[in-house]
Amino acid sequence: MRKRTLPAATALAVLFSSVALVAGAAGPAAADSAKILPVKSAGDVVVDGVHQRVYVSDPAGGKIVVTDYAGTVVATLADLPGVNGLEISADSGQVYAAVAGSGRIVSVETGTYTQSASYDLGAQGARDLAVAGGRVWFGYAQDGIGHIGSLDLSGAEPVVALAQDGGQFWTGTPLLGADPAAPGVLAVSQEGGSSVAVYDVASGSATLRVSKDVGAGNMREVDVTPDGQRVITASGAPYRHPAYSTTDLSEVASHTTDAYPNAVAIAPDGTLAAGIDGWYQPDVYVFPQGSTKAVRTYDFPNTGNTSGADTLEPGALAWSPDSSRLFAVSRNSAGVLTLRTFADPTKSVPALTVTAPASAARAKALTVTGKLTASEPLPAGTPLTVTRTDMESPTGKSLGTRTLKDDGTFSFSDTPPAGGKVTYKVSYAGDATHTAASASAVVNVSRATPTLTLNNNGKVYSHGQDVAFAAHLGTTYKNRSVEIWADPFGADKPKKLVKTGTVNSSGNLWVTLDMSRDTTLTAVFKGDARYAPKTVKATAYAKVKISQSLSRHYRTGKIGSTTYHYFHKNTHVISTTTMSYHKGRKQRLQLQVYFDGKWYDGNSEYFTLGTNGKSVVDLGAAGDSGIRARIRASYVNGSSGDTVNSTTHGAWKYIYFSN
Repeated sequence: MRKRTLPAATALAVLFSSVALVAGAAGPAAADSAKILPVKSAGDVVVDGVHQRVYVSDPAGGKIVVTDYAGTVVATLADLPGVNGLEISADSGQVYAAVAGSGRIVSVETGTYTQSASYDLGAQGARDLAVAGGRVWFGYAQDGIGHIGSLDLSGAEPVVALAQDGGQFWTGTPLLGADPAAPGVLAVSQEGGSSVAVYDVASGSATLRVSKDVGAGNMREVDVTPDGQRVITASGAPYRHPAYSTTDLSEVASHTTDAYPNAVAIAPDGTLAAGIDGWYQPDVYVFPQGSTKAVRTYDFPNTGNTSGADTLEPGALAWSPDSSRLFAVSRNSAGVLTLRTFADPTKSVPALTVTAPASAARAKALTVTGKLTASEPLPAGTPLTVTRTDMESPTGKSLGTRTLKDDGTFSFSDTPPAGGKVTYKVSYAGDATHTAASASAVVNVSRATPTLTLNNNGKVYSHGQDVAFAAHLGTTYKNRSVEIWADPFGADKPKKLVKTGTVNSSGNLWVTLDMSRDTTLTAVFKGDARYAPKTVKATAYAKVKISQSLSRHYRTGKIGSTTYHYFHKNTHVISTTTMSYHKGRKQRLQLQVYFDGKWYDGNSEYFTLGTNGKSVVDLGAAGDSGIRARIRASYVNGSSGDTVNSTTHGAWKYIYFSN
């Protein structure tokens, strides 16, 4: 059996993990995004397209979290014990939530995130919801038997109808599936079961159309296609997402995924998102309407501390109403849940390559080649636009349109009129089923290349150290002038010219900089009649100043050759870190626990620095004696809130808990 956790688990590690959930983590700065959710579980996900909000129920936490499309929390609705299934009204005005712990369905007003109504169902354990036939349908269990019921809100008073099973027997709480475009069809199964039933609900009551044991193992979710013709299921077995006819439940299609299917969501345009619980396989597969070949897959990263990557929560897939975004909730090995937003999930992503000679003679013909491929094949004749940029056409000159051959390749010839850097850019505009793509190739044409260098590239310096940089220019014709530009990392420090002048007899131009942050230096030679312009860059790195102290220990002493801070088992450890300040900067505290002769990662978390560069953190107490731990403060480039310095680790501080 595969292990998902390390063997070292202590009270202190658990305590530190609880602290780590406070700050959260930043999502990627791209069209796709990922943000940690402040929840313990994910029962269901629905999307409000009018207000561009995502609702995630948390049964374990008894709440609903509302985020924007990027995953930023905008509201939290608490005091909802066991809240699970969610549905949204046709006008996106209300979100309905099944509150299993109180036997009710509550209605949330989407404009204000306030509870607008609460409906007593007269039955406990309502869990899954579906809107069909003008009613809100719910699955519940009573006296160990599962049933389906409905809530009719069309009249002056709400009407609840229970046990509308049509003779179908469910041993657990039913799972429901429906689609707004097929309001007369309701699909029903039950978690862990193997049977599926289809009901006609157009009249407002449920009439059993067909029921069948489809041979599924551990059913997790069902959904109905917009045309009402198919039910698609996600179950632990088989390792695929089958589609069944809503007429007789015969299998009519099979969507190849992997072990173990646990989610299915169908977009308004019929696109299928199929999810699995897989550590080492893609987690989500996207199938165009009517196709059993995935146009796109998504493989979650590993944000935990085991070899297996993050996994999809059961049933935690949802589409935006315009089918432009897909939302998924994942869980890592530490139990942290993340809302992942995928843009343009219905489109195939083409791969475009462009190849040209690295150098060529001016006014001589050269050939550019390339290839465009995609999971949804592009036909021969697909147009590509070509642009050439050079000294005579710095904004680009159109070279017209080229087309793909049968094998996806293309080629064209061109005679560059100007010397220097010539760029050929090939672009594909995209279409309804493909994203746009572009790629470039650069050719150096016709002029001698001078030697130009900058020293100290890649070197790392102490914070505040004075460093001498030299630009060296080799043989040229007439121009012996060089510019040196410095661009400190961070938007608050603009790139500036720090030195310009004629190189000395050795070909060098020197400048001294105070290294308080990472800096990119650029040396520029503007060229002359016989030698081409040249620009070179060198990046030198600067660490931060960092120190850390622990307090509330009653003594220090050595274990072996290592000095430990001794704490009573119920005494809170106070860590104080002092670090070079930058706006928004955070320190990372990393905890390791000593177990069976080895150090194991317990957890790590980021804490904001004050404007004085200090951060004081209460790490809590172990509660047990005999625990050995160590902690260190670090600045981590990118993760500590900025990217202006190089990653710097402080010294480990060692802790021992006694009676």
